[in-house]
Amino acid sequence: MKLLTVNIGRPRPDPGKGLSLTGIDKRPVDGPVAVAAPGPKGTGAVGLAGDRVYDVKHHGGFDQAVYAYAREDLDGWEAELGRTLANGVFGENLTTLGLDVNGALIGERWRIGPDVVLEVSCARIPCATFQGWLEREGWIKQFTQAARPGAYLRVIEPGEIRAADPVAVVHRPDHEVTVALVFRAMTLEPQLLPRLLIADALPEAEKERARRRTTA
Repeated sequence: MKLLTVNIGRPRPDPGKGLSLTGIDKRPVDGPVAVAAPGPKGTGAVGLAGDRVYDVKHHGGFDQAVYAYAREDLDGWEAELGRTLANGVFGENLTTLGLDVNGALIGERWRIGPDVVLEVSCARIPCATFQGWLEREGWIKQFTQAARPGAYLRVIEPGEIRAADPVAVVHRPDHEVTVALVFRAMTLEPQLLPRLLIADALPEAEKERARRRTTA
């Protein structure tokens, strides 16, 4: 298991939401990249130095510090879409190889290289910016139905990472709430929401939604 690339965003006009800029255009970078906890949502800060988000209401902050997507899933989308998908094209900071990103457990921890430890926090939910960026009508629906969302991660131990760093799973919590399960519960299968509450590391907003479903 390793990082294929570390990807940093280039600001560009937002193609979907009408915002002035987006950071979804992620490109692989050479050399080490500093990783640190960005603090609360609302500032645009994320976990990788040199990157940021512009939709500060919905992205960034401690629970969405880093976004990872598996190269294997990109390869699957290449076959389905009939087009080449470069590392970073889904807006991911980390393109991984050999790691089951969607099968990762909420609260699972990854050590990347010698220093950095990240914790799986939640699933990526597709938005209009993502659809506009890929220039594919109906992409939100297609991506949602596939339930291969990729994972957001928190920064537990800061440091530096670079392409080809090994990735090791150093902790797996004692539950069965995966990234894919969270995504399905938050999108097309809300009846699954009560099952999420066992995952202590789930962000509070997702926990509150699950609680409301439980008590409804």
